Amino acid sequence: MFMQNYFVGIDLGTGSTKAVAVDLNGKTIATAQSYYPTNNPKPGHSEQNPEIIWQAFVNCISKIHTNLNQAPTAISFSSAMHSIIPVNENGNALADAMLWSDSRSGDIAQSIRQSAQGEDIYQHTGTAIYAMSPLCKLIWLRENSGELFNSAHKFISVKEYVWFKLFGVFEVDYSIASAMGLFDILELKWYDKACALAGVDVSRLSTPVNTNHKRYVASADILPGIDTQTAFIIGASDGCCANLGGNAVRSGVGALTIGTSGAVRVGSKVPVYNYDAMTFNYLLNAHTFICGGAVNNGGAAVNWLLKDFLKLEQVIDETYKYLFKAIDTVKPGSDGLVFLPYLYGERAPVWDAKSSGAFVNINYKHQQQHFLRAALEGICFALNDVLNAVETPDQPIEEIVISGGFISSPTWVQLLADITGKKLVLLQSDDASAIGAIYLAMEALDVDIKEIMNNEAAGRVVIEPNVEAHATYSKIFPIYKKLYSDLKLSMHQLHSLNN
Repeated sequence: MFMQNYFVGIDLGTGSTKAVAVDLNGKTIATAQSYYPTNNPKPGHSEQNPEIIWQAFVNCISKIHTNLNQAPTAISFSSAMHSIIPVNENGNALADAMLWSDSRSGDIAQSIRQSAQGEDIYQHTGTAIYAMSPLCKLIWLRENSGELFNSAHKFISVKEYVWFKLFGVFEVDYSIASAMGLFDILELKWYDKACALAGVDVSRLSTPVNTNHKRYVASADILPGIDTQTAFIIGASDGCCANLGGNAVRSGVGALTIGTSGAVRVGSKVPVYNYDAMTFNYLLNAHTFICGGAVNNGGAAVNWLLKDFLKLEQVIDETYKYLFKAIDTVKPGSDGLVFLPYLYGERAPVWDAKSSGAFVNINYKHQQQHFLRAALEGICFALNDVLNAVETPDQPIEEIVISGGFISSPTWVQLLADITGKKLVLLQSDDASAIGAIYLAMEALDVDIKEIMNNEAAGRVVIEPNVEAHATYSKIFPIYKKLYSDLKLSMHQLHSLNN
């Protein structure tokens, strides 16, 4: 059927690029990963040089080729969302990429949310109006870096940057476009009113294409380890790919990821709108929406806990073993200690860049292990808050497919099951986003993925919630939810004093 016999999924992430190679039966046969830093030159700024992401991609493909010694059938992309790069007509970056975590346009987002056109833009684009949105980032650039804004030929994402390097064309998949706050998710074209608000003509944005769109390179010299018969599939966003890779596009099945940040997502044939909670509606393809909400504080909050709160100089595997062993000595509920995990502001469902973290109800009985457990409980409460915003009476979620770095901790996984009260499903795949990208490539090349997905499902591990622990958390969760509204004014006042 194919001269080559494997597919590669590429996940262009915030902290690294990862490549996963699978054979025609869906079995993983090689992986590669290349890490890179994020720059924070000023408060609220979160940037990355897109060239290091390109080099990481090249390194991963080269490592896969060295391992397998032949070119792949296809390479398909998953990518982090919400990045924006001003480039010239040759695709060269005029400035570093502004990442999803860049919060400098927070006041702009708040102003749009409170305006008459805010809900109209949300209903058409499906993107939450927040600092992460490229819509808000573009307005910030126009107002604060006018010369850069005016000189840019195009405004593109990290994936578009890599795609242009390969093919010399500006194209964006529906999935990445649907996370920009500029794309009409029902009409599948740029939304004029949103573009006008951003101050960009559609000619300064890439051409939208479906997520199964494919191209072939003109010369194998462009990238080591491929040939002109290797198909490149543009793919989708990391969240959408993770749902597909975890077989979580079916009714009653959700997906939850905790990495640096975290997200809850469900598949749907129609958007699931909630303007108060500002749930997102991204496209997996022209006919499938992935709806949900993301939080800023996942693994990032745990890293703060270990490095800054506990002042541990080096965080290694033994550090995490110590963390989870200490947590296991504390009862569910951390003896009344509650943590709001908004260390880096928060997205869904509060959408407040000026929110902050807080330990509440501290007393003399609380020791280090209580703070550790309360911190993880707070992260899980935040995700449960999003879950409640996404779940509807006519679309109840019966099980949740989980992925991300947290799955390596049985303690954290069980804690999440106990707080949500849901059955959690752990699939034995290397990287759900990369696997989802591979499934898109296989479908684009007419490979039947049903049997592969069924084999993946056969190896799943199920984690059931503890009934007693869930009962305890069900009493604490309403208190957790109320704490934000109780503390919001104080958070904002303190934010103003310190910024």
